[in-house]
Amino acid sequence: MKKRTNLFIALEGIDGSGKSTQTKLLTEKLTAQGHKVYPTFEPTDNAIGKMIRSIFRGEVKADHRVIAGLFVADRLDHLLNEEYGIVKKLEAGYTVICDRYCFSSYAYQGVHMDMDWVIQANAMSAQTLRPDINIFIDVSPEISMQRLNSSRDNIEIYETLDNLKLVRAKYEEAFTKLQRAENIFKVNGDRTPDLIAGDIWNKVASMLDSL
Repeated sequence: MKKRTNLFIALEGIDGSGKSTQTKLLTEKLTAQGHKVYPTFEPTDNAIGKMIRSIFRGEVKADHRVIAGLFVADRLDHLLNEEYGIVKKLEAGYTVICDRYCFSSYAYQGVHMDMDWVIQANAMSAQTLRPDINIFIDVSPEISMQRLNSSRDNIEIYETLDNLKLVRAKYEEAFTKLQRAENIFKVNGDRTPDLIAGDIWNKVASMLDSL
């Protein structure tokens, strides 16, 4: 891919960290600045992503290895699809903001299986396209659960305090493993959305200025 003047931004964090809110706020800020923006998320709402979501809702049972494989397939389709793929959107000049990308797989699936296997399984996606920046909204699991319980009618099967503590630890493990290959920016997610958004915008704006 030729040198771009737009960014591929991945927002990461445990459930309840505020990624969706920050995706919306950053999209609005960039759009107001005149950028073309394509906000998206994983798992997707396409066929494979819908299958993953049905598992998370407890409607379908699947082995953790199967879930990891579905994420690999969903991510590759998300990247390479000729209609809505991230690669195509970037080539068209959009700044892409993705709510979850590879690090989510490393952290969430890494709780249940060898993380190195998960990293290797996603190697084709990572090699195809690494985010210009992975923004990790670091929220304490206790605050995360408070937010989930106050904002959701239904809690998904993995959204428990114990699991979120494990996932947060796995995020840190993945960041350590891949710190030389990936650009990682951490934000204190225990604060109000506007303060978090301010830190994110300052970082993104500085990156755009340097393109």
